[in-house]
Amino acid sequence: MSRAVQVTFDARDPRALSSFWREVLGYVHPGPPGVEMAEGDDPLAAWDEFLVRIGVPEEQRNAKSALEDPEGRGPRVFFQQVPEGKAAKNRVHLDVRAAPGLRGPERMAALEAECGRLVALGAKRVRRDEPAPPLRAGFIVMADPEGNEFCLD
Repeated sequence: MSRAVQVTFDARDPRALSSFWREVLGYVHPGPPGVEMAEGDDPLAAWDEFLVRIGVPEEQRNAKSALEDPEGRGPRVFFQQVPEGKAAKNRVHLDVRAAPGLRGPERMAALEAECGRLVALGAKRVRRDEPAPPLRAGFIVMADPEGNEFCLD
């Protein structure tokens, strides 16, 4: 029997970090439980209203955030607020598959284009690893706005 997986990030600012990853992954913020969302409604605004309505103190309203794959294939991504900043290299990281099936210069050009898009969103480019056939197709290491490493693969 297989299990569903949720990927969890510790974060200083869960809402901002989830908004960054929403753009990276093409995921969506789900609406609050029991709240009907119409097409075009802003789920973050719905969460703000929901948290006020259920009496969550203002200082706790950015304690958590989540993303879901709108197609239901990928794992849920959860962001939880922690007081400490990132202290060391990630032991687990995401590989964002930006150039599946591509090889050589075409692959690296696709990765560079995606890198440029993500830098504009607030990511930092860390390094580029060149292709080394037959085992390594090449990738770009990046960091999200809170310093969590990930790869464009």
